[in-house]
Amino acid sequence: MGNEAGEWIIHGVTWDDPKCIHDVDEAAEYINRVGFLPLFKNEIPGFSLEERTVAEYWWSDDPVRDPWRWRIAIAKRHDVLYGKFFAKKAGFISKKWLPVFANYRRDGYDFDALFEDEKAPIKHKNIMDHFMENDAEIYSYELKKLAGFGKDGEKGFDGAITSLMMQTYLCNCDFRKRINQKGVEYGWDVAVYSSPEHIYGYDHVTSCYKEDPRTSWGKIVDHMKQLYPEAADTQIRKILK
Repeated sequence: MGNEAGEWIIHGVTWDDPKCIHDVDEAAEYINRVGFLPLFKNEIPGFSLEERTVAEYWWSDDPVRDPWRWRIAIAKRHDVLYGKFFAKKAGFISKKWLPVFANYRRDGYDFDALFEDEKAPIKHKNIMDHFMENDAEIYSYELKKLAGFGKDGEKGFDGAITSLMMQTYLCNCDFRKRINQKGVEYGWDVAVYSSPEHIYGYDHVTSCYKEDPRTSWGKIVDHMKQLYPEAADTQIRKILK
């Protein structure tokens, strides 16, 4: 997606293009096949969901054809993981590739050990304290309050969430409407956060901890070069580092 003359432009394909992804099931199958994929177009040609969809269906609110709606369905279904994983922008990582990303991005650290070694700020700990139990699923607005962010508290909540997603400590596990005191849903869908461990289990997420994080990075780079041989090392590092 690019901003051209003040207008956001989706770079897609036609419905009958062999590369076109038509629905959420095809999207999940494709992401699982390639392993990981940004949502929007970036510096590596073809390395996005956007570039395999029909532009006119974006933000159409068509539950079948709108790729913006697919990300909600994928987050809910947990076919693959959804979050801000690529240069602080949204995308998907398959269950198979998650341990590789987790080992590299976390440098082999669980969050509590990372904080103990003074490699994470207190504002991140205030967020992650609410996810140490694997069953935690928390609305974004609730988490902001619980972690002490807001008008008279910590600043930079969105940036902290993005950083924790980039390190694979958090993900979007759902999008849900708020519920009023009468138990009735209202408003727009709101992001719900959780940990990858909640989705796939601690043993799976950390199953690459035994290898050097540099080895995990090498696997990611080698895979990218197989799929996108024209991608430069600088482009790969910028999107995936």
